[in-house]
Amino acid sequence: MMMFSEEYRHMIDQVHPNDELLCHILESAHSGKEKKSKTSASFRKPVIAVIAVCICMSLSVPVLAEKVEPVYQLMYTVSPELAQFFMPVQKSDEDNGIKMEVASACIRGNAADIYITMQDLTGDRIDGTTDLNDSYSINRPFSSLASCQRVGYDQKTKTATFLISITEWGNQKIAGDKITFSVGEFISGKKDYEDIRVPVDLSSAATAKNIKKVDSTGGSGKDYEKYIVEGKTTALTPSRAMDGFPVEGIELTGIGYIGGKLHIQTAVYDNLDKDNHGYFYLKDADGSIVDLDYAFSFLNQFQQPGRIDYDECVFDVPQKKIGNYILYGSFVTSSMHTEGNWRVTFPLKQAEAS
Repeated sequence: MMMFSEEYRHMIDQVHPNDELLCHILESAHSGKEKKSKTSASFRKPVIAVIAVCICMSLSVPVLAEKVEPVYQLMYTVSPELAQFFMPVQKSDEDNGIKMEVASACIRGNAADIYITMQDLTGDRIDGTTDLNDSYSINRPFSSLASCQRVGYDQKTKTATFLISITEWGNQKIAGDKITFSVGEFISGKKDYEDIRVPVDLSSAATAKNIKKVDSTGGSGKDYEKYIVEGKTTALTPSRAMDGFPVEGIELTGIGYIGGKLHIQTAVYDNLDKDNHGYFYLKDADGSIVDLDYAFSFLNQFQQPGRIDYDECVFDVPQKKIGNYILYGSFVTSSMHTEGNWRVTFPLKQAEAS
């Protein structure tokens, strides 16, 4: 008896989609998704990805929906217009008691979308906050931009579903007859600290006496390019962690003025296993928000044990007026890190124009 995936593949092989319609739907899906990007976040690692391929087809939704698995039902929930263009893969790998399955994939031109699931077979390491921590990759000879969003979690089966989107640089067309997708780690037990008030009296912020030159490892904000010159900038010299900072896993290590701008610094130890991060902002007496001018990050060292990641937010508020503001912030932390080697190779087909 023909398996469902084989039957499905046979059906879609018989169909040639309208190319104009296909382009419109895929471009709309890529532009409209809210997702965690490996390149947009200020302090994220760059990604080298390698791509997979899929067949795109115009199979009607009801035909597929009659016997789909939960992940396919989820695909239609996330993006019903795009879901019908995915090809089933259904290949899996297990390591460290965790099962990773590549459920389906779709690719056209230089862009690919891949649905995967991660299931804990022995414990409770997968939850509704699980994050692949930028550890996924696809074997390709060209660099790519990639993003990942968690689109579902089934508490009963301890299974999280992710949609990974990859766009190859230089408009390089994704080609080949097979692709290998891998994941190396994930974090879970994430906690959000949204719009929390930080118990610091900003009127006491003084001109910093201890400052130093640092090499910026990334940053953001409208004046980032202005104050980061050839990768270097001036930062507060980290001090002892201040008491009362209300975020577990992040330390407040400095507040002071440098060159007429307010600098606020945080530190995270061994952050490659956590991805703890966040940002500050100010509120005035009316509750109006003043965003940071720019932010940058730096390290005490790179690959050696004892690495500390520092983030510094900078505000363009005169020292004589800073007492009129209250410090707020939003942060994300995690409490569990799991490593493994999950790898799946599956065949690919590049969609052809009709």
